[in-house]
Amino acid sequence: MSDFGGQDAQDVIVQRGLYFDELVVGAVYAHRPGRTLTEADNVLFTTLTMNTQALHLDAAWSAEQPFGQRLVNSMLTLATLVGQSVSQLTQGTIVAQLGLTDVAFPKPLFHGDTLYAQTEITAVRPSSSRPGQGIVSMAQTGRNQHGDVVVTATRSVLMWSSTAQQDGAS
Repeated sequence: MSDFGGQDAQDVIVQRGLYFDELVVGAVYAHRPGRTLTEADNVLFTTLTMNTQALHLDAAWSAEQPFGQRLVNSMLTLATLVGQSVSQLTQGTIVAQLGLTDVAFPKPLFHGDTLYAQTEITAVRPSSSRPGQGIVSMAQTGRNQHGDVVVTATRSVLMWSSTAQQDGAS
């Protein structure tokens, strides 16, 4: 019996992201569905990460602040932005995340807002030190349901090439 529930491997399609050599500079990927961030998401993330910022936890105090309500933790916004791209771009094809730079939060997210993410591929090159792998740079943007940009980040990742996978690299 095979590892595929009785089916031959060629009959099973496994979801994956793209290999670095499948990515084209200038391509823009819209990641759907969006993710509506709830009060429960925000409180759980905030407390799990030990971020006791009252802007995320204290409704009465936050009501007296400039936005008049609690804000979704910006680190949750960033993590969701990156996470929304995984199934389409890097699921099973990433070796390592190399860095996040130029992170900005031009507008806040509030409980009940929906985050929509997109990624533009800004650079792709084979690794000079790791055969069968390449470095990809991405500009990631998150917008709320009104189209307002709420998060931007530049992300750099090390990814497998399709030829390395065909040759049996893991």
